[in-house]
Parts: sequence; structure tokens; C-alpha cells
Amino acid sequence: MVDRVSYTEEAAELLRRLTEIHGPLMFHQSGGCCDGSSPMCYPDGEFKTGNADIHLGDLDVAGLDKAISFWMSKNQYEYWKHTHLTVDVVKGRGSGFSVEAPEGVRFLIRSRLFSDQESEALGLL
Repeated sequence: MVDRVSYTEEAAELLRRLTEIHGPLMFHQSGGCCDGSSPMCYPDGEFKTGNADIHLGDLDVAGLDKAISFWMSKNQYEYWKHTHLTVDVVKGRGSGFSVEAPEGVRFLIRSRLFSDQESEALGLL
């Protein structure tokens, strides 16, 4: 099985801390401008997903009782469907809508193209 999304250990540490504060979490990656193109982290269920979104997978972070779902708008997915995403965290202030904003850091997506084997397993070839 090929995961479409993963996380760094730095992101996992922050996600554990944020879960203690906010409870279970979720991500949504939109295709907007500015901070709208960053992954937004919300308390689980705070961002309403629907037919315009795709569930890319769940982040099973050690130490958390519930996996963190990761969603993306369908339009953005069409551009990124051949790409593996890694949630990372960097210093700096992101969007006020994402729960990490008061922490002086922001989530960031690092990406790489899937290998031919991964693309085949995902039905992209």
C-alpha cells in the first residue's frame, strides 16, 4: 500500500501538543492563494468537507488515540495526484485559521513525485 501523505517527526511533536490543547485534529489542503495554499489544521470536524474534497489518507501519529485525516480539494488534487505529500513544520506565522498559528510556527507541505512503482500501485499509470 502506498501512502499519499506522511509527516516529519517535528510535525508529529507539534501535532501531539496541539491535540492536547484542541482534541482530535484534521488537515485540509486547499489550492488558494497566500496561506490558503498551506495545509490548514483544524479541530476534527471544524472544517466541513464535502463532494468538492478528497480524503487523501490518515496520519497515524504515535501517541495519539485518533488518526488525523488529511483532505484536499478535488481541483487541487488534479494538480497533485502524482505527488507524495509530507507535512512538516517551520518557524514563522501562518494563517490565523490553522490551530498552530499561536505557536509561532506553521505547517508546510514538502512534496516529491511518486516513483513509477508507486504510481502503478495507485493506478496512476
